[in-house]
Amino acid sequence: MLTFIAIGLAAGVLAGLFGIGGGILIVPALMYFGGLPIKTATGTSLMALLLPVGLLGAVAYWQAGHIEVKSGLLVAAGLFVGAWFGARLALASPPAIMQKLFAVFLVVVAVRMFLKA
Repeated sequence: MLTFIAIGLAAGVLAGLFGIGGGILIVPALMYFGGLPIKTATGTSLMALLLPVGLLGAVAYWQAGHIEVKSGLLVAAGLFVGAWFGARLALASPPAIMQKLFAVFLVVVAVRMFLKA
């Protein structure tokens, strides 16, 4: 139980710092520290994000003038539809392929960010 609370706390801090949490932190943490298979970790991460978990962080950014409401709503609309399609694809994919594709995604993002810094 404490493992899952710690995963949520770490994801919350990183979400507040960098706007990340779900796929980049929660899914791997649920797999490696929580012992969940990748499909269960992905579904559990989405379930946790269903709640207004970013509300307090968003309020802090709003108060500091760092929220683009229109852009945020458009991203949310894309997430709403895209998550359904992504879930359907994930559920139809073998877990080993999902895990490899996820690792490649993380490496590509990390390399691009490093080179552009």
